[in-house]
Amino acid sequence: MNFWKALLNNFPLICAGSAWFTAQIMKVFTGVFKMREFSVAALLFGNGGMPSSHSAAVCALAVSCCLAYGPESGYFAIAALFAIIVMGDAAGVRAETGKQSKVLNRIMKDLFSAEHHGEFNQNLKELVGHTPLQVAMGALLGLALPFLMALIPQYRGYLPL
Repeated sequence: MNFWKALLNNFPLICAGSAWFTAQIMKVFTGVFKMREFSVAALLFGNGGMPSSHSAAVCALAVSCCLAYGPESGYFAIAALFAIIVMGDAAGVRAETGKQSKVLNRIMKDLFSAEHHGEFNQNLKELVGHTPLQVAMGALLGLALPFLMALIPQYRGYLPL
């Protein structure tokens, strides 16, 4: 079988990629409302934001593995565990990293702005994690997308009817 045809017929991969891409596109619009600026590059390729593209992708992967291989399969078990770890990390460790970056940037600005401006003029990234709501919205997108993708004739056999 042709490599590209096999890749396009990989239902879990297509669902996960589509969920990630959809969430990134949605971030462009939700980011405009929150930040009051329109920066496609920053919003499309940045971390953080509403909804979580990480959560969307891993939930879509888990749900599509469940639809494709069944809830008893090892594929679903691996994908579900992977989703739990990634979403926990996005809302936990990475969110705390963002909070710490804000504090460190403020300290660096207050302490070193006048004396050592050239040395410390680059801020740490502050938007690296997600709020629980952003993770939940990404998860909902990831849960819904495989069912919508299964309506496409090419993937219709994955619908649990």
